[in-house]
Amino acid sequence: MERFILKDLLKWKNSKYRKPLILKGVRQVGKTWILNEFGRQYYKNTAYFNFDENEEYKQFFETTKDTGRILQNLMMAGGQVIKPEETLIIFDEIQECNKALNTLKYFCENAPEYHIACAGSLLGIALSKPASFPVGKVEFIDVFPMTFAEFLKANGDDNLFDYINSINSIETIPDAFFNPLVEKLKMYYVTGGMPESVKSWTEERDVDLTQRTLSNILGAYERDFAKHANTKDFPKLSLILKSIPSQLARENKKFLYSVIKDGARAREYEDALQWLCDTNLVYKIYRSNMPGLPVSAYDDLTAFKLYLSDVGLLRRLSMLSPSAFSEGNRLFVEFKGSLSENYVLQSLINQFEAIPRYWTTDNPRYEVDFLIQRNNDIIPVEVKSEGNVESRSLKKFAEKYNDKVQLRVRFSMKNLRFDGRVLNIPLFLADYADKLIGIALMLVSA
Repeated sequence: MERFILKDLLKWKNSKYRKPLILKGVRQVGKTWILNEFGRQYYKNTAYFNFDENEEYKQFFETTKDTGRILQNLMMAGGQVIKPEETLIIFDEIQECNKALNTLKYFCENAPEYHIACAGSLLGIALSKPASFPVGKVEFIDVFPMTFAEFLKANGDDNLFDYINSINSIETIPDAFFNPLVEKLKMYYVTGGMPESVKSWTEERDVDLTQRTLSNILGAYERDFAKHANTKDFPKLSLILKSIPSQLARENKKFLYSVIKDGARAREYEDALQWLCDTNLVYKIYRSNMPGLPVSAYDDLTAFKLYLSDVGLLRRLSMLSPSAFSEGNRLFVEFKGSLSENYVLQSLINQFEAIPRYWTTDNPRYEVDFLIQRNNDIIPVEVKSEGNVESRSLKKFAEKYNDKVQLRVRFSMKNLRFDGRVLNIPLFLADYADKLIGIALMLVSA
């Protein structure tokens, strides 16, 4: 499988300002595979050290901060050759060794000729609480589930990928591409973007295997709860996670603690909820009071929505059968179109630095699914999964904040189109939102 993040890693390798690197991301998103593949493609050799599997490696960091001694001990213990500039050194599960995490500072300052990349689940790094974190001495790159574009490549649909990758203007997409892309997107809703799930489908074409794979991933997260979280929070973490489909199925998707459990209160669950957010397993999307910069200044901290990191995991958690794949557009519209919203959010988070927000008003009720910040523009976004794509909320938002809105965006099953006010992006082009919005904004300013 091809992961586009390898291009970012190559930029890191070639940068004269390179520092030790840490890949962040939820468990089983493919961090270790990515680093090993990167080493295979771009280095003469890779020296791999896993602090979870080989606890004895931790001892080399206990008594010294001398990078030369540490590397010599690692080479002798692991039987691996390490050469400056030629070897990619991988520290896997680095959150298991706080001293190793701290030593990255000395590699940065005293041995920059060694290329060090680390993998570790965000939950481990966030909770390991090292005595002295190397602030300013490391770089971070976030790893997300495979995008729909990556799924197309893995599925052997290079012709469809090449076509969507070549779109450089806002023109109608021919049916010969539009219809197959819709069908492939349905399959992506089934598999999601977790690499093991994608692999189970693209290599075996076995939906039952894909189902089991996603169930195993969800089960592994629950085991992580027991391993890493406070004992008192373990049942709360499971309850919050399992409540997400029912939260999103509501007309008003604002997260309600009472949906988790009768009588539940925020103060009882807020620590567990923050723990889930810190792992990147769930995304907390705050309600925005109005479009403005910085976007965080206008957050309503009492109102938010929760989404999962991956649309396939959400579908599996919701117990929606893959048989819906063959039932028209059911996958897109099931439980208030929340699968589509989750999918679009995944794509937006991968493209824009600021986490999206959402916007609502009451009496009458209007809701814009997401607000995204692109450079210094705040752009309202709606996700439409059904045939009716009338954007009443988008129109109301534009009327209310006319001087702040250059462009409105709607994701739907309609074709690519821009009428000078609303840019309609087919759902299967969500990975190219930034590119298409840029084209539309140039048309607006022309």
